[in-house]
Amino acid sequence: MIDKTWPTAAEAVADIPDGASIAVGGFGLSGNPMVLIEALHRQGTRDLRIVSNNCGVDDWGLGILLADRRIARMTSSYVGENREFERQFLSGELELELTPQGTLAEKLRAGGSGIAGFYTQTGIGTQVAEGGLPRRYDGAGGVAVASPPKDVRAFEQDGEVRDYVLEEAIVTDFALVHAAAGDTHGNLVFRRAARNFNPLAAMAGRICVAQVEELLPAGAIDPDRVHLPGVYVHRIVAVGTGIEKRIERRTVREPRPGEGA
Repeated sequence: MIDKTWPTAAEAVADIPDGASIAVGGFGLSGNPMVLIEALHRQGTRDLRIVSNNCGVDDWGLGILLADRRIARMTSSYVGENREFERQFLSGELELELTPQGTLAEKLRAGGSGIAGFYTQTGIGTQVAEGGLPRRYDGAGGVAVASPPKDVRAFEQDGEVRDYVLEEAIVTDFALVHAAAGDTHGNLVFRRAARNFNPLAAMAGRICVAQVEELLPAGAIDPDRVHLPGVYVHRIVAVGTGIEKRIERRTVREPRPGEGA
């Protein structure tokens, strides 16, 4: 097996060119590969086509690339926490393919599994299937680019015939993901909620770059604990446990009796 470790994040993303498509892990700000995103930002790569559940917030996550006009197109499920995203989309500066969350997850998984597409009921009877969702505005309130209609077929299950819409798999040039631990062969372990879209994004990238908080020697991770096998990971960078992790929305409640002030 080949040692897949790279010395720095900058070196690991240095060959990502302008216009590349990139699947990026994370959900909200949980599990964002922030060190890799910052390295990509510093090198000035532009016109990126990003596939990720969301686009971070105005000053964190993918939001730092968006703020400097580095992203040309987003394929996402949720974009409601980023005012700059809204501004760029409505002004016609940014193209968006809004995708149901479960569908996006399966499109990434299918891409990594060699499956060209799949049929799902999600989106039937809406613009997701029928077309017409705005992908780019013209800056004057009109729609410059709209989503096309998708293939719809009827399938029978348990004696009931239902319509299903065809969704095509996603395969990207690169993937950027975050994991709690990984070994030199690229096997990854994720921590709790940070698992989210990271394994799926990793699977979809032709070249996957993983940042890990703890880098272990090959064989140090029990095979039963591996969440993503190293066959999907091509480069791994140790970033340490002291990296900054932000919370998108902090929710608090009044303490219950006996819990203290």
